Amino acid sequence: MEIDFKVIGQRIKEARNLKGWTQEKLSEEIDVTTVYISRVERGSAQLNLRRLVQIAEALNSSIEYFIVGAIPSSKNYLNRDLYEILLKCSPAKQRLIYNMAKIVAHAEFV
Repeated sequence: MEIDFKVIGQRIKEARNLKGWTQEKLSEEIDVTTVYISRVERGSAQLNLRRLVQIAEALNSSIEYFIVGAIPSSKNYLNRDLYEILLKCSPAKQRLIYNMAKIVAHAEFV
């Protein structure tokens, strides 16, 4: 399995923006340069685990989210994943997924 540092960086940027922080603020919180944060968010810097934990703690987030895009221990972690999948689909595919979900939701499993 290959680590996608670009996706991790995008998730870090999203979490930073949701907190209302600039790259400067995050860099001050974890004692790195703004250039480093910029490189992390672009995916051109490979984070080590210690640094990823520092960023997650500073942003009140989870390293699970940064790595896999979801927090499986959360009750509603699938909501966001499903939403993101649907956003990438055409209206016809969205309708198909919706109809399939309705069938599965109403099916009785033994």
